[in-house]
Amino acid sequence: MSQFIRIISCFLLLVILVSCASQKAISEQVKLERRRTNDLQLVLDSIAVKKPDFFYTKISTSYNDTNRNVSFKTSLRMVKDSAMNLLITYAKIPIVNSIITKDSLTIVNKKDRCLIRKDLGYIKESFGIDFNYKNLEELFLGLPLDYDINQKYFQIHDPYNYILSTHRKQKIKRFEKKSKEDLVIKYFINNEVNHLKGMEISSPSDSTVIVVDYKSRELIDGFNLPKEVSIHIVTPRNSILIDLNYEKSEINQRQPLILVIPEGYEKCNEN
Repeated sequence: MSQFIRIISCFLLLVILVSCASQKAISEQVKLERRRTNDLQLVLDSIAVKKPDFFYTKISTSYNDTNRNVSFKTSLRMVKDSAMNLLITYAKIPIVNSIITKDSLTIVNKKDRCLIRKDLGYIKESFGIDFNYKNLEELFLGLPLDYDINQKYFQIHDPYNYILSTHRKQKIKRFEKKSKEDLVIKYFINNEVNHLKGMEISSPSDSTVIVVDYKSRELIDGFNLPKEVSIHIVTPRNSILIDLNYEKSEINQRQPLILVIPEGYEKCNEN
C-alpha cells in the first residue's frame, strides 16, 4: 500500500480504540458543584442507547504525526447496528472507499487500484487494537465508548470535571506501576451534565492512550451530534493528532451504502 493509504487506514482503524500514557484530562477551569456518582451514571446510561437509525455527514479531517501532515475529506454513511460506508477524497478526487460491517472490512484503494478484504480481526493483527463495530459507531456519534449500562462505574473526584471511570483511582495507579492488561476508560461529562464532553482510554501495559475531545456539538432532530472533535493518540513511538469537523450532518434519512470494485483490482500489497 502507498504511504497515503496507510495514513487513511490508520484513520479508519487507529482512530477507534488505542490509548496514552499520561495526558492531562480534558478540562474547563470552572469549579463545579459535587454530583452523586449514580446521577452521573444515569446521564451516560441515557446517552449510550440513543442512536439514529441512519446517519450521514461529511468530515473534514486533519491528520498529524511525528512524520507527516495530511488533510482529506470523508463522506460517512451509517446504518444503525449494521454497516457504514466511508468515502475518502483528497483534492476532491476519490482515493479510498470502504464498507465496514459487524464482522468484515472492505477497503478499495483507488489510487493503487487494489483492495483489502478482511474480518475485523485484521485491525487487531495489524495495529494491536481490539475493537468491534459498535465502538466505531460510538466514536463517530459521540457516544461513550464500550459503555455497559449493567456495569458499575466509579467517580474520580475532580473540582473541575465530572469524571466516571471503569476503575477506581487507586486501582489505576497500581496498573500504571505493574503494567496490567486492563483497559482503563474515563468518561468526561460536560458541566451542564447532559452530554459526553470527552474520553480518555488508556492501556497501561503498553503505555499508550487516546484522548477524545468533543469540542462542540450540534443538535439535530433531538440527537446531540459531534461538530468538532479532536483525537490525540500518544504511544511510546509516536504522537498523533486528528481533528474532525462535521458538516451537513443528516439524521434518519436513508442513503445507499455504495462500494464498487472495478474489474481488474487485485489484493493490495500490505508489506
